[in-house]
Parts: sequence; C-alpha cells; structure tokens
Amino acid sequence: MSSTIDSAGRARRKTGDGKTVTRSEELRLTLADEIVQGRLTPGTPLEEVEVARRFGVSRTPVREAIRELAASGLVEARPHRSALVALPSLERLRGMFEVMGDLEALCAGLSAVRMTPAERQQLEELHEMLGSLVRQGDPQRYHEENERFHSAIYHGSHNDYLTEITLATRARLSPFRRAQFRTLGRLSMSHAEHERVVTAILRGDKVEAEAAMRGHITVVEETYERYSNVR
Repeated sequence: MSSTIDSAGRARRKTGDGKTVTRSEELRLTLADEIVQGRLTPGTPLEEVEVARRFGVSRTPVREAIRELAASGLVEARPHRSALVALPSLERLRGMFEVMGDLEALCAGLSAVRMTPAERQQLEELHEMLGSLVRQGDPQRYHEENERFHSAIYHGSHNDYLTEITLATRARLSPFRRAQFRTLGRLSMSHAEHERVVTAILRGDKVEAEAAMRGHITVVEETYERYSNVR
C-alpha cells in the first residue's frame, strides 16, 4: 500500500485495488469495526494521544476519525474531554434504517425512469463485479464495491439533493451495513437482493424498483441486528 500527501497535507494511501483513502478514513473504519464487534465497549474513553500512539499517526487524523464516528453515533464527543465509545440505541438505529430504506427506495424508483443508457450499463457492470466478489468470498472488497453500486443508483435518480441526503444517511449507517457482511452467506443473499433491484431498474419498473430496494434495506437491518446479538 503506497502513501502520498494531498494538497491539505493529509497522508493518503492507495489500496491494492487502486482506491485512495486518507489515514483518518482508515482509522475510522478500524475503530468502527472494533466498536461494532464489541472490542471497544461503550463508555471506553478514546484518548487522542493514546490512539495516535497506537496507530503511529499524529493527532489530526485521530481527531477527524472521532468526529466522523460521532456522526454515526459510535462515539460521544465531549468538549475539552476525551470522547467516549457509544452505540446508538436499538430504537435510534431502527429509525435510521427506516429513513435509509425510504431514501434508497426513492432513488431506485427514480433511477428506473431517469437513468441514461450509459448509467444502466455501468450499474450492470457493478452488479457483475459484485457477483465475482461473492464467488471469491471477499467481504471487504464487496463492501467497497457495494457502496459504488448504491451510489450509482443514487446518482441515477438525477436529483442532487436526494443524492446528497442519501449519501449523508448512508455514511451514518456505514459501520452497521459493513458489519452485517460478516454473517454466513450474507454476500450471496445481498447479491440476489441486488438482482431484483437491477432487473426492475433496467425494465424501467419504478414501483418494483422501489419495493425491491426497500426490501433489501430491511434485510440489511435485520441481518445487522442478528449479527449484533450473536457476536
């Protein structure tokens, strides 16, 4: 994994598949996994100096990662004091998934009638790529390409505001969506759910695209709840 420095002076790294991520993004993903998996329990203080020392970085990317984790409800930020590990209540999490389901369903329905031929082809290609990752059994890469797949549907709605708020909501739920891919057989199930969404969009079936996407997000939520209860 190679490193560069961006225009803002932040360390950026290239992953094996050529994607570029900041050090704060890497930290956010690592800490989010540890919180969701229960390795960092609620109430644990996140001392910036200690986290920076552990990962061999400055306090700046640590501070950025903690701010992003707070937006997902995984960290409680406290002015002039160490942040604390937290988890949103089940009621709060269900409310977030409910909104996510409605937003993504709206995106899928609009994409069914608004996507250009080139966008539809790109969606098919992303779906095929995810299928190959299912066969490889690579949940990390699947999660990364899954975000590209969903983003293609958001942008296919051709509604910039809808895309903006859907991406923001997804960012808050990302740690939980990522965690559910660790359950046995989830990758193949996710791909099968995507198949219904893609088929409806390519047919231009707005109603079915909405129903398929809403159903998909419902399963994501249910799978995460099962994962969190058995981990």
